[in-house]
Amino acid sequence: MSQKTRYTDVELQEFKSLIEEKIVKAKSDLDLLKSAYMNDGNNGTEDTAPTFKAFEEGSETMSKEANTQLAIRQEKFIRDLKNALIRIENKTYGICRVTGKLINKKRLFLVPHATLSIEAKNLQK
Repeated sequence: MSQKTRYTDVELQEFKSLIEEKIVKAKSDLDLLKSAYMNDGNNGTEDTAPTFKAFEEGSETMSKEANTQLAIRQEKFIRDLKNALIRIENKTYGICRVTGKLINKKRLFLVPHATLSIEAKNLQK
């Protein structure tokens, strides 16, 4: 029996549905992150002790930086998912870019934007 060189159209459609769901969720998460770091942060600390206010502002700055970093990662995740949709349209989805073999289906369900098989990923280490 010859080895499969690509996923069937039915399988690709399954992956496409999964990826589209993940994009919707990821965009929703990104909107939450953006609103968190764009928030004016007015928590009504005008009448509290100056020391507490300085501490809170420092914490707020760190929180905004963390949220910004999370938002950047989320944007990359969305971009990677959209690239996976392009590979589905081209019928190259699920093919390892190093070995040329099919990436395990279980891996693709867990990491739908994967472009490397576990074998290739281990070679990178």
